[in-house]
Amino acid sequence: MKNVLNTNNAPAAIGPYSQGIEANGMIFLSGQLPIDPATGAFPEGGIKEQTRQSLLNAQSILKSAGLDLCNVVKTTVLLSDIANFGPMNEVYAEFFEQPFPARSAFAVRDLPKGALVEIECIAAK
Repeated sequence: MKNVLNTNNAPAAIGPYSQGIEANGMIFLSGQLPIDPATGAFPEGGIKEQTRQSLLNAQSILKSAGLDLCNVVKTTVLLSDIANFGPMNEVYAEFFEQPFPARSAFAVRDLPKGALVEIECIAAK
């Protein structure tokens, strides 16, 4: 059995996917672009502001399931430029505390809408 997670406090899906899915006590969030749900735009600034918005979006979806970032067991961070790893990591560290979730980070050629970062999460109840 799977349940769809959906909140107006995170950007709506821009394709045929869900913001998140809950199945068997696990929460799978789709990659979160740094779209401000109030404006539909990226925040002004650069990688730090975009990382913050992506994580705020993930936090909002988790909250809709009664969870928070402490429940995250794995993240995947996609960067449009690996040179942004350090600044992304600074902001990322503001959102997570020990024990930190497992993480993978990759540089990719392009991200939707020209984003600098996209972050997906897996959480456990």
